[in-house]
Amino acid sequence: MAQSNSSVKKVEVCRVAPKPGSPDQSLPLTLFDLLWLRFAPVERLYFYETSSTDSLLPKLKSSLSHTLQHFLPLAGNLTWPQDSLKPILSYVNGDAVSLTIAESDADFDHLSSSDFLAAHEYNPLVPQLEVSDERAAAMALQITVFPNRGFSIGTVIHHAVLDGKASTSFVKAWAQICKYEKVPSFTLAPFYDRTVIKDPAGLGELYSSWHQNKDGRTDNRSLSIVLLNKAPQPPLDLIRGTFQFSRAFIQTLRGHVTTKRGSDSPRHLSTFSLACAYTWVCLVKAEEIKGQKTVLIFGVDSRSRLDPPIPATYFGNCIVGRVAVAETKGLLGEDGLIVAVTAISDAIKSLEKGVLDGAENWVSKFLDFSLYDRIYSISGSHRFEVYDTDFGWGRPKKVEVISIDKTGAISLSDSKNGGGAVEVGLVLKKQQIEAIARFSV
Repeated sequence: MAQSNSSVKKVEVCRVAPKPGSPDQSLPLTLFDLLWLRFAPVERLYFYETSSTDSLLPKLKSSLSHTLQHFLPLAGNLTWPQDSLKPILSYVNGDAVSLTIAESDADFDHLSSSDFLAAHEYNPLVPQLEVSDERAAAMALQITVFPNRGFSIGTVIHHAVLDGKASTSFVKAWAQICKYEKVPSFTLAPFYDRTVIKDPAGLGELYSSWHQNKDGRTDNRSLSIVLLNKAPQPPLDLIRGTFQFSRAFIQTLRGHVTTKRGSDSPRHLSTFSLACAYTWVCLVKAEEIKGQKTVLIFGVDSRSRLDPPIPATYFGNCIVGRVAVAETKGLLGEDGLIVAVTAISDAIKSLEKGVLDGAENWVSKFLDFSLYDRIYSISGSHRFEVYDTDFGWGRPKKVEVISIDKTGAISLSDSKNGGGAVEVGLVLKKQQIEAIARFSV
């Protein structure tokens, strides 16, 4: 886990705009967006290997501008008009995305291949998102060139603008246009109609009013990102660990549960449930949690679960949170995996009552999380298939959710090894990462 002594030099900070004359576009925030209004943005980093880096920047810039013509709001900003009860996301002709161009002399193989490295090593490869009380950029990007070795693309997207499904769809659209130098059969074209999100109970106004600004005062018109502004920089001694769960390993976990429980096995023994359950148990052991209960929070894409369902390409947030609660002693016991997967299965089962069942109480439940001894959360999904993001230089060597070093979340994605495997990313102290690497069912 050696740290690299390297530098990242900013070469240029430019603005990339859609085609001149693109029409203005304005989108109201829905109840699903407003839940994330002041949460930390999601930072993701893609590594690509190529021995020829001289001509890649013009191609990436040009294709980005082309892609933004189909994703105009991402070149815009969140604002809160005086005559509006809720913020809006708007693109005005002339708006553009901040793109940082950088060059690094770091060891590209170390950064793109190591499963364990100091968490702070990735920080210079992602840009800062422009956010103030009055305005918040939708997105910022950074391309870092490692001369004659490869490059990385760092994305920072405001969580109130897009959820993980929509944000990875944008990056894939950019990749397709870059690779083919034209718009392919555009299955990733975004669906913008916000009227498909119904809110008869006025939950959007409720969610927009509970946040507090960075000074701790209730200020409904501040767009400050509270959790980001309050959180200190992650400690320098944290290690980022990436763990590969092969399809065979997931099947072993499934067999372990069904052998133990037989016909009484939990209903949901999906790859997601098993990978999250196993990670949950490992974390409780590695962190030596002593309290009575711990919680695992995860999001569920609700596009197909709404009544009526909405298109899979809906642009915005459309996830609902589910909370799995388990006794710590149960997670630490011989049947810890079963305890964890049962709790996750029960949380998923609650969706049968409707995705918005109890939504009026989501805020109070969030505030009650402080009652638990440890709260874990999942960021991402293996269903996003981030390793299928090919800009013309092949599959990425590595994809990381960088922001988990600030949020403490568990990242989940498909695997660079393919074959139905999944990757789990954690940022912990060195001894905790090493402990997880030693655990078995």
